[in-house]
Amino acid sequence: MDDITFMIKKQIPQNSGIYLMKDNEGKIIYIGKAKNLYKRVSSYFLKQDYNNNNNNYQYNNNWKTSRLVRKVSDIDFIVTDNEIEAFLLESNLIKRYRPVFNIELKDQQRYTYLKITDETFPRLLVARRNRNGDFYGPKGKIYGPFVRGSSKFLTVGLLRKLFKIRICHKLPKKPCLEYFIKNCDAPCISNVVRSEYMKNVFALQEILEGKSSIEKFENDMKNEMERASALQQYEKAKEIRDTLYRLSNLRVKQKMEKAVNRNADEEYVGVMKDSANGIAHIMTMRRTHGVISDSKKFEFDLVGDNSLTTFLSQYYSTVSIIPRFVYVNEDIESKNALEAAVEQLADHKVSIIKISKDFPSKEKRQLMDLLTRNLSLHTKKGYDPSIVDLKNILHLHTIPTIIDCFDISNFGTSFAVGSCVRFANGEPNKRGYRKFKINTIPGQNDFAMIEEIVSRRYLLAEKSDQDQLPDLIVIDGGKGQLHSAINAIHKLGRDIPCISLAKENEEICIPYSSKSIVLPRSNAALKLLQHIRDEAHRFGLAYNVNLRKIR
Repeated sequence: MDDITFMIKKQIPQNSGIYLMKDNEGKIIYIGKAKNLYKRVSSYFLKQDYNNNNNNYQYNNNWKTSRLVRKVSDIDFIVTDNEIEAFLLESNLIKRYRPVFNIELKDQQRYTYLKITDETFPRLLVARRNRNGDFYGPKGKIYGPFVRGSSKFLTVGLLRKLFKIRICHKLPKKPCLEYFIKNCDAPCISNVVRSEYMKNVFALQEILEGKSSIEKFENDMKNEMERASALQQYEKAKEIRDTLYRLSNLRVKQKMEKAVNRNADEEYVGVMKDSANGIAHIMTMRRTHGVISDSKKFEFDLVGDNSLTTFLSQYYSTVSIIPRFVYVNEDIESKNALEAAVEQLADHKVSIIKISKDFPSKEKRQLMDLLTRNLSLHTKKGYDPSIVDLKNILHLHTIPTIIDCFDISNFGTSFAVGSCVRFANGEPNKRGYRKFKINTIPGQNDFAMIEEIVSRRYLLAEKSDQDQLPDLIVIDGGKGQLHSAINAIHKLGRDIPCISLAKENEEICIPYSSKSIVLPRSNAALKLLQHIRDEAHRFGLAYNVNLRKIR
């Protein structure tokens, strides 16, 4: 986006509704809703720090939203009568256009479609969509989506057997095992004419489209069995009987699902945000008959309006059973409108309730605590254990995946340089290394030098989206150096956790506390900090030596 003024010139309605952000090719890349479209859409651009020299934008410390905004070339609007309609329309449009920056529900079991192929003897397949909304595999008619809790999805194999649908990729020259176990009529050897084969296909299509029912198919099969028996076609009657037996198993599964879901009136939804990677981790737990009956995990990018509120709107527009009570672990924006929108989908009253520390039900507090502990384990998976340990020791809000460390390298009293090294998940990230000449501060004033290089490091970071801010800053030194670094961070308007590591006793200094943290020498978190500090010292010393050689 070369000129941000187009948004100011564009007439943005002040009603509630939907905004559709498009790239320079006219493709929808993000869909959002708003109670007041003018205020919400304007905020994307009014909150930007803009540099005309390099066309860089930084959005509220959120680098992923900055990336979105830079791709926007045009915005369309759809006005609604109220915020409830906006919730429902947003959900439908996201499912239709699947914008790349919106929440895509990904859990251990994706939302799945069924496909009946456009072949002479069609097949029933499980079809999946890619991110662009296209379906993989051969052409055919699509049905769905079907989610967990849908008998049609859970019994795809049984549906193939019931309707004698072939499973081979290409018609072979001889029958396979499916024919001999009575699961297929073997069109490959012309054992069944196409018109007879298509009768079962059409019956299956009517069931998937909702035009018919399993009950009707069952009655038709019973009548066909009786006719075959009256005509003394006992082999055919036996095959139909076997099909009816399979069908009775399907009906039992359906009844069990309905019995379970009818009593699933509570769902617990927890969110934990990893700001370093711009990701929200979600876990849901369904409680039935007082015990946990289901659990799912999701992830989505923290872009634009993506939030727990948006997730709930999307999630409950796709599931088959919506509980009466949804318990969450953080505040919900536009709570009343969201409840009303979900109620229209559920056809019954839905209450969304935040569970806090003073929530009256101890049992529900314990369940939410269990969920967040499981969620914490999920978010920490894949991180270096020493980083997770460091998060807990320092009581940080997020895992410090990215750590920057600063050091001053002095040569006598007249020459000094500064260095900054970056570690990502416990490993050096050389692209994040920086070195600084210090010519403005005379003498050996380490405090002022630290303040200068920290300011210069993150002043540059403000201007570049490829240089994201760290989760933790480590200063080589004591409390004086730490306070100088904090002053620099605050002057830039940033809020980045910062500590220092004093060499003498290897104690960790923390802001606004007279006490330091002393860890055992064998502690993994301390060893990581020492390794990062030593790397910063080595890098700064090498730079110092090279400069002195040049001079």
